[in-house]
Amino acid sequence: MTKHIYLYTLAIFIALGGMLSGYDTGVISGALLYINKSFQINSYYQGLLVASVSLGAILGAIFNGLFIDKIGRKKTLLIIALIFALGSICCWFSQNIIELILSRIIVGLACGAVSFSAPLYLAEISTKEKRGSIVSFYQVAITLGILSSYFVNYFCSNLSSNWRMMFLLGAIPAIILFFSILNKDDTPRWLVYKNRVDEAKKVLSKLDKNCDVDLTIDEIKSTLNKDEKIKFSKNVIKPFIIGIGIMFAQIATGINAIIYYAPTILKQAGFATEKNALLSTIFIGVVNFLMTFVAVYFVDKKGRKPLLYIGLSGMLISLLMLSMVFSLEIQFGKYLAIMFCTFYIISFSMSLGPIALLLISEVFPLKYRGSAMSYAIVANFIFNFITTGLFPISLDKLGASITFLIFALICIISLVFVYFIVPETKGITLEELENRFKAN
Repeated sequence: MTKHIYLYTLAIFIALGGMLSGYDTGVISGALLYINKSFQINSYYQGLLVASVSLGAILGAIFNGLFIDKIGRKKTLLIIALIFALGSICCWFSQNIIELILSRIIVGLACGAVSFSAPLYLAEISTKEKRGSIVSFYQVAITLGILSSYFVNYFCSNLSSNWRMMFLLGAIPAIILFFSILNKDDTPRWLVYKNRVDEAKKVLSKLDKNCDVDLTIDEIKSTLNKDEKIKFSKNVIKPFIIGIGIMFAQIATGINAIIYYAPTILKQAGFATEKNALLSTIFIGVVNFLMTFVAVYFVDKKGRKPLLYIGLSGMLISLLMLSMVFSLEIQFGKYLAIMFCTFYIISFSMSLGPIALLLISEVFPLKYRGSAMSYAIVANFIFNFITTGLFPISLDKLGASITFLIFALICIISLVFVYFIVPETKGITLEELENRFKAN
């Protein structure tokens, strides 16, 4: 542990980006209950408001992919922190639903950018033995951010400016992130990419005191021997299929629909007041946070695929049970809804939550890892925009039972995808993975 103290400290600071993303993911769930009262919006505007973050995230991921390899991982994260803070402040001052949607798009720009900038940074500073758990710090931070937003939603619910304060408090972790990494190093792999080899050697020595610096530098250089652009040749197409496919599995199975609309779902299940529904979501948020540590502990011990099998199976069972609860409209439905939502969150948190982002930080070649990851993240937020935008409409038109049944079907498709397409990456260096894809 002591020989990796700098690595763990840096990883915790970088993971604050995940906390910001998680906070802005979860805060809308509670704020939506009170925004409806302020602006009297219908289900279409609800969907647009919630999906506006995903719309901004699509743009953020695209633009971030254009310059993260040019200006570096650290500078990109500094800019992201400032955008998060700006978006949170704009939400506070919004005077109508259009202004609020535009403000949430600004927040989305930062969410899209941080969703691969932070995992990419974490993957590139990690040793092969610890990469799974280090990159999973980001997902732990996301769940902590979601949990924090649930607490904020509950305690701000009695304020006259309740939803405004919920959004504004998101600026605090943004400011902490900015000053935490202001004087930190960029990743050694990016430094080598920019021919700043002496700096890279110093960073590698700080990250792992037992590291064979020269050997590691040579391994990194071996993946940079060609001035190549992204082209979908045989050895490149599979990483893109894996990256975009795992993003589809992560989002289209319904996680953000449940996170964004948890209080709405629970009210529909039978909870009488907004405050009771918000209190119930705190329990879900606690479980979400704690179960992510299961993935952190096991991802480098058991591997990526076993956890994906277990998690997707649990999500499938939960969604089928939720569909049944809303179909039968039984007396204790609201308590069963909490139970199966919680089981769904448990299953997601120990599998697709951290592992999807881990995989896309591993499978792409270094030469264009930043820009390639942006494609996967853009796909993620396109799926997110569609899923969260249509969810309230689906609840309104098809009902909760059919909606959850559709998510269950996607879980089955995702299990087949993981079995046949997704490789096991446990214990393999990023350079080794890249060479295996080239050789195959």
